[in-house]
Amino acid sequence: MPSLTIPDHTPMSVTVRGAHTENVHHGSIAVADSSGRLLAWAGDVDTPVFTRSALKPFQAMPLVHQGADRWALSDSEIALLCASHSGEPRHAEGVSALLARLGVGEDALACGVHTPYFYAATGRQPPAGETYSRLQHNCSGKHSGMLLLAQLSGEPLATYLHPDSAVQRAIVRSISHFSGVPADRLVRGIDGCSAPNYALPLRALATAIARLSVDDTDPVYANTPHRLARAMARHPEMVSGEGRNDLMLMRAGRGDWFSKVGADGVQVLGSFSRGVGVAAKCADGQLVPLMVGLLSALEQLGWLDDEARTALRPLLPPPLRNVAGIEVGHMQAAWRLKMAN
Repeated sequence: MPSLTIPDHTPMSVTVRGAHTENVHHGSIAVADSSGRLLAWAGDVDTPVFTRSALKPFQAMPLVHQGADRWALSDSEIALLCASHSGEPRHAEGVSALLARLGVGEDALACGVHTPYFYAATGRQPPAGETYSRLQHNCSGKHSGMLLLAQLSGEPLATYLHPDSAVQRAIVRSISHFSGVPADRLVRGIDGCSAPNYALPLRALATAIARLSVDDTDPVYANTPHRLARAMARHPEMVSGEGRNDLMLMRAGRGDWFSKVGADGVQVLGSFSRGVGVAAKCADGQLVPLMVGLLSALEQLGWLDDEARTALRPLLPPPLRNVAGIEVGHMQAAWRLKMAN
């Protein structure tokens, strides 16, 4: 087997039993501005990590730039293009409306079917015997956008996921443009929804997010980057779902933050007022340790006030208790960000 490149992550979050560390969750984080200047970091910000759904704003970019007016996309629909949604009725209905512009049904979506995230996020059990549709897949908004771009590009809808399709080539150009990573150096894999996905260094991912946060005219995509990020911040309920971290993060930001989670422990967040992007990765792919580390980082950066802390408290795990209900430990952040001079 070929040798693997393993990122040099640092302890991010730990569980403590009594007064002694029991489990260690490693990770890395980068904070950068739109010029690519690294402002703060911990761990390995240079080894590529798969972005998963944190990449969705850049996958939506070509369509929003070329076709937002032609397809009369609302801000709510633009947010849905970037979503890892919960399969709530508003999400499925929104995707159906996007597909209706093409005159196709859910069978055109190549993302597959899974139990909607709504149930796990709200602590509810799926009804016995319930069946689900592709419209409820968390990536159905992204796939609908790719289908719209395929139509705009004049190519068959059936080939929209092929790496050599006009759709995927346009997405590669978007990712390369915002991240600064040359297209021929992008590390490619296949995401859980069957779409091509790419690994980026966290410093490059944070820079790309920062470039969405600034209200500048991009030389290639004009005002589309800021328009897209603002749509996410205005409609976090379409990007995420009740009880989930992106919705909580954007509500806590009160219009200043846009965020996007990625499967297996990836999180990005941008601040409009600061023109700064944050990109974090939990090495073992777990969401709770990632949130503990992320909130600690935001605290160290001075981004949190009392209102935001209260809003984000549900993202932090409760004390560890044994089956008798006795408190036996807790989880806490372990990293300290290095700050640029």
